[in-house]
Amino acid sequence: MPRETQREKLFTRRAALLAGGQAALAALLAGRLYQLQILEEDRYTVLADENRINLRLVAPPRGRIVDRFGTPLAANRHNFRVVVVPEQAADLEVTLAALATLIDVGEADRRRVLRDAHRRHSFVPLVVRANLSWQEMARIEVAIPELPGVAIEQGLIRDYPYGPTAAHVLGYVAAVSEKELTGDPLLELPDFRIGKAGVEKAQDAQLRGLAGTSEVEVNAFGRVVREIASRPGQPGRESVLGLDIALQEFATQRCASEPSISCVVLDALSGDVLALVSSPAFDPTLFSTGLTPAVWQELSSDPRNPLTDKAIAGLYPPGSTFKPVVALAALDSGAITPDTAVTCPGYVELGDATFHCWQKNGHGTLRLHDAIKKSCDVYFYETARRAGIDRIAAMAKRLGFGAPLGLDIPGERGGLIPTREWKLATTGTSWQQGETLISGIGQGSVLATPLQVATMAARLVTGRLVVPRLLREARLPPGGDQRLPSFAPLGVQPRHLALVLDGLGAVVNEQGGTAYAARISDPSLAMGGKSGTSQVRRITQYERDHGVKKAAELPWKERDHALFVAFAPVSAPRYVCAVVVEHGGNEAGGGSAVAAPICRDILVETQRRDPVHRVPEPPLASTAPARS
Repeated sequence: MPRETQREKLFTRRAALLAGGQAALAALLAGRLYQLQILEEDRYTVLADENRINLRLVAPPRGRIVDRFGTPLAANRHNFRVVVVPEQAADLEVTLAALATLIDVGEADRRRVLRDAHRRHSFVPLVVRANLSWQEMARIEVAIPELPGVAIEQGLIRDYPYGPTAAHVLGYVAAVSEKELTGDPLLELPDFRIGKAGVEKAQDAQLRGLAGTSEVEVNAFGRVVREIASRPGQPGRESVLGLDIALQEFATQRCASEPSISCVVLDALSGDVLALVSSPAFDPTLFSTGLTPAVWQELSSDPRNPLTDKAIAGLYPPGSTFKPVVALAALDSGAITPDTAVTCPGYVELGDATFHCWQKNGHGTLRLHDAIKKSCDVYFYETARRAGIDRIAAMAKRLGFGAPLGLDIPGERGGLIPTREWKLATTGTSWQQGETLISGIGQGSVLATPLQVATMAARLVTGRLVVPRLLREARLPPGGDQRLPSFAPLGVQPRHLALVLDGLGAVVNEQGGTAYAARISDPSLAMGGKSGTSQVRRITQYERDHGVKKAAELPWKERDHALFVAFAPVSAPRYVCAVVVEHGGNEAGGGSAVAAPICRDILVETQRRDPVHRVPEPPLASTAPARS
C-alpha cells in the first residue's frame, strides 16, 4: 500500500511539472502572438505590404518645343512597346527567343537587352521593341501567360512633325548611355530618352519634367494584379524658339536644290534666329525610335555631312564677304578715306609673289564705294596692307568673328581670325606681309561660320553688338515684341558704317555691282549685300599661264564655295540673311551667281511674312504636315 501511494505521488508531481511546462509554453506563445499581432502590428503590416505592393516610377511627358507663334516643333505621341523584367523571367535568353517567334527581335535588340540586364537593377523593365504595330501587340498579348516577365506597355515617343526641316536646331532624343547614368532612377526607366543634340540637349533639364509614381499590387509570381494608386508625372516645361517654322520650311525648300548648303536668317534688332538651315539633314524621329546600323552608316559616311549643323559648325574662308571688315578697320584707323584711290591692273606684286584680282584685266582706278561694289581684290590687298593684320583682327572680332557667339545650342564653332601671336604660337614662325594681303580678301587662315557672317551683317546695320539667340522667354505677342534687347554699341563711327553700307547697297542695286542680277525689283523690299567666292585649293602659276581649269571640271571637293550675305530693306534694315553653298553647288558657280539668288528669294519671303511684327492667321499649327 505505501508503495502504491508513493508511485501516485510521483506521478502527480510529474503531471504537475508537465502541466506547468505546457502552461509556461502556452504563456510564452501567447505573449509572442500578442507582441506580433498587437504591439508590432504596424511594422509587419508595412512589411507585408512591401511584399505585396510595388512602387514604380512613371516617366513624365517631355515638354514641347514650339516656334515663336506656338507651332509645335517637337511633341509626344503614344506608342506600344514590349518590355521584360529580368528578375521575373525564368531565363532571359529563352524568353527573348520565344518573343522572336512572335515579332521581329533583331540580334542588336537581343544583345542590347542582355547587356542592359547586367548593368541595371533586375527589377527594372527593359524595352525589347518599341513602336509595335497593333497586330504585333495583339500576338504578344495572347501569348503573355507563357512569357514570364513580359508585358505590353503604352508609352510616349518623341515626335517631330516637320521631320528634317529643323533637325539641326531641335536636335534629337535617344536612349541613356551607360556613362550618362547618374543613379537617378528616372534614367533607368524603360525607353527613357534624353536630349543628345540641339535644343533637346541644351534644354534637357527643363524639358525632362518630374517623374510620377504608380502603386501596384503584385501576386506571388510578381505579375501586376491591379493598380492601387497613381500620381502622374509633371510634364516638362515648354521651350519657345525664335524660329518661324513657315519661313524655315520655305528656306529649306529653297535650299534643297543644292547638294550641300547652309542658311541663316536673323532679326537684326533682337538677334532672334528666324531660320537656320543646314542641308542635307536627317529625320530626328529616327533617333527617338532607334537607328538601324544601315541608316547610321549611310548618315555618318555621307560626304555632305548631314549630321553636322553647317550653319553653326561649318568653317569656311569668308572670301569677299569679309571685305566690309577690312574697309572698316582701315577707315577706323585712318589708313584710308572714302576718297583713297587705288589702281587695279589685275594683280599686285609683293617681293617675288604676285597676288591676283578675280578680274584678270583689272578694274582700273577705284575708290571705296566702287571697290566694294565691284569687289576689287587689288583694292583690298592695298587696304589690308595699310591697315595691318592687328587692326583687321581687332575689327573682325568686334564684328563677331574668331570666337563662338554663344548661341544657345551646343556645337557652335568659333572659326579663326589669324594674328601675329597665333602664327608664332602655332607654327613658330613670324607673320608675313603677304598673309595680311590674303587675309584682306577673306582667304588664307581666315575661317568663319555662316552664323558669324550673318551676325557681322546684323552688327553693321545696327551699329550694335548684336548676339544671335534661338530661345525666347515667351511666344511673340500680338504686334511683336514691345521691348528689344539692349545691345552695347559697336564702337565704330556711324559715318564709317554708312559708307560701307552704301557700298553694299551698290553691290546689288547699281549696274556694275557684282550681284546686280540678283537684285529685288520692288524698291520697298530692296536688299544690300556682299558676294563671296572662297577658294579651297591654291591655283598654281602653271594654271594661270596655261589656263585655270573650269570649276565644273574639278572634283566636287576642290571647287570654290559660294557665299552671299544680305540685309533688307535697304531703307531701314531689319532682316539679314547669309547663305553658303558648298563647292558652288550644282552649277559650280560663285557667290553672285549661286548664293545671291537664294538669299534674295529668302529675304523677299521674310519681308512678306514679317515674322517680327505679326502673328500669322490662320495659326501655322493647322498647316503642320501629316506624319506617317
